[in-house]
Amino acid sequence: MVQVHLTRHLFAFFPQLEGRALEVEASDVAGVVRALEALAPGIGFYVCDERGRLRPHVNVFIGNSMVRDRRQLSDALAPGDTVSILQALSGG
Repeated sequence: MVQVHLTRHLFAFFPQLEGRALEVEASDVAGVVRALEALAPGIGFYVCDERGRLRPHVNVFIGNSMVRDRRQLSDALAPGDTVSILQALSGG
C-alpha cells in the first residue's frame, strides 16, 4: 500500500476524501491517480490533462523527490512509499 497526502485545497473540490487515511494499491504514480479517481470521480482530470499528463499547476512528490515523468506518470512506487499531490499556488 502507498500512502497519499493531498493539499488541503483539494478537499474543497473532493470533500469525500477529507478526514480519510488515503492508502491505495499502486505500483506507479499513474496507479495512484487511477485509485484516487475510483474514490473521488473527477480528481484524475483535476490532476491530469486530457492526455494523462500532470497539469502545470500540480506537483507530485514521492517522499521528498518530485516525480520525473510528468507525461506518463511511470515513476515506480514501493509498498510504504508516501505520495504527496500538491497544487502550486501563484499570484501577483
